Amino acid sequence: ELENQLTAKSKTLDELKQSLASDGSAEQTPEAQSLRIAELCEMKDSLADQVTQLKASMQSILEQWRAYDEIYAEVSLMTTRYLYCIDQCKPSGEEASLEALKKQVKTLQ
Repeated sequence: ELENQLTAKSKTLDELKQSLASDGSAEQTPEAQSLRIAELCEMKDSLADQVTQLKASMQSILEQWRAYDEIYAEVSLMTTRYLYCIDQCKPSGEEASLEALKKQVKTLQ
C-alpha cells in the first residue's frame, strides 16, 4: 500500500515538474519552485528507501514467525505424545500387583 501511494505521489511530482517547466507561477519564483520540487523529490526518494528497508525487515520477521510456528507445532506434538505416554504408564487404580503390571506392559506394547 505504501509503495502504491509513493508511486502516485511520484506521478504527482512529475506532473508538477512538467507544469512548472511549461508555465510557472506568479506566487513564487521559478527558482524557489524548482528548489521546493527538488526537496520533495529527495524526500520521496528517502521514503522509497525506507519502504524498501521496511519491506525487507518485514520479510525477515515473517520468515522468523514461520520458523517459530513450525517449531511450536513440533514441540506441541512432542508434548502431546509425552502426556499420552505418562497417562498410559499410570497405574489404573489397582494395587501394583504382578497381574496389573503385566496388563500394563501388554497395553504399552
